[in-house]
Amino acid sequence: MSAVGAPPSTGPERLPPADHERVASGVPPERNETDVERLDRNLIELLQEVRVVQTGVQVLFAFLLTVPFASGWKKTTELQQDVYVCAVVTAAVAAVFMIAPSSYHRLLFRQPHKEHMLFTSNKLLMIGMVFLAISICLCVFLVVDYVISIPWALGLTVGIALLIVVLWYAMPLNRRHEVWPPPKD
Repeated sequence: MSAVGAPPSTGPERLPPADHERVASGVPPERNETDVERLDRNLIELLQEVRVVQTGVQVLFAFLLTVPFASGWKKTTELQQDVYVCAVVTAAVAAVFMIAPSSYHRLLFRQPHKEHMLFTSNKLLMIGMVFLAISICLCVFLVVDYVISIPWALGLTVGIALLIVVLWYAMPLNRRHEVWPPPKD
């Protein structure tokens, strides 16, 4: 038993024997939950994340749909129009992938497929995030090219792309391997 205010021990040597297997399978010792409770919690977390990113991609998509109707559209170059079409298509694909987990959940509601639904929805969201990143970069390129120039558009787009790669992928993946190293054979 630890002293009042002291952090709980998470070392495997202090865990009850039954918890060694849970820690080895990736369940943190501080969580006292069954597999069903873990799946429920993970699904709730995933659906909350869907709500956040769905709003962003829907706003981006809605904005893109209005662009050709603006008065300055006639001044766009062929390159800008091509970039615009690619931005719209990638935003639409991102929206489809990011809305899919909600549809998946609704159609499999109260069915015994929660773990499959969770892993599939996670993959769909990750794919959607890739298309969202592409659409964001294309939008930056389009706006900066229209307002300033192609060299500025290329530079700022590369900067935004690097920022996305670092914050959305590199940092979490780096930390993931620190916290939960893959099991050794």
